[in-house]
Amino acid sequence: MKTGILSLVLASVMLTGCKNSNSSQEEEMAEEKVQTTEQKAPEFDITPISHATAVFEIDSTVFYIDPVGGTQAFESQPSPDVILITDIHGDHFNQETLEAVSTPETRIIVPQAVADQMQGKFSSRLIILNNGETKALNGFNIEGIAMYNQGDEDKVYHTKGRGNGYVIAKGELKVYFSGDTEGVPEMRNLDNIDKAFVCMNLPYTMDVEAAADAVLAFQPAEIYPYHYRGQGGLSDVEKFKALVNKGNAAIEVNLLDWYPQAD
Repeated sequence: MKTGILSLVLASVMLTGCKNSNSSQEEEMAEEKVQTTEQKAPEFDITPISHATAVFEIDSTVFYIDPVGGTQAFESQPSPDVILITDIHGDHFNQETLEAVSTPETRIIVPQAVADQMQGKFSSRLIILNNGETKALNGFNIEGIAMYNQGDEDKVYHTKGRGNGYVIAKGELKVYFSGDTEGVPEMRNLDNIDKAFVCMNLPYTMDVEAAADAVLAFQPAEIYPYHYRGQGGLSDVEKFKALVNKGNAAIEVNLLDWYPQAD
């Protein structure tokens, strides 16, 4: 009898040990899964081309934004998977450059006003996206953000509804390009932006003080001044950086060279 009771006790201990071991293994696997997920945050890399034009990659997807300047501006750059165009002006949209750098597989995202200027070209590759709309493409959500000058339509360079800024989101990463705009409510109300590219050039968009004020309203983790050549030359991006960091030292301000020809 004693032998039987001892056997039952030993079996119970072994069963409890196995359960604890399995529970421990499950906890370790869950922790490893969380760590693996965290390690797979999308990677971001950008190459400024000039003014409003850039090549950037999120993971292995290549984006061009506002490609102008002809093929020579994109020598040694990978072919684009996606092209984003913000507006009809020549520093954002050039049909000859678009024809030269795009491939049959490239998807071209534009507001309706830009599509109208294309006169039917690229129709099979176009995705028309207007203010406030979001499209899913290749694992990304791409949203059109209103970009405009505030005031009477006949006295401004950029009317509301014509052009797009863009938020490009994948996983936990959200990247914002302002296009040509003032610090409008649609910008100031953005949230959870990781990397923001914001314009600042008078008289076309806004000055560095207004740009800094808008950035402090939506507080991205990182901010890159771009599109900062105006009628008076290049804007003072060092002053912009100082203003932003005075208001919020946690925002990382990155000053890239958007005007290499001026060096």
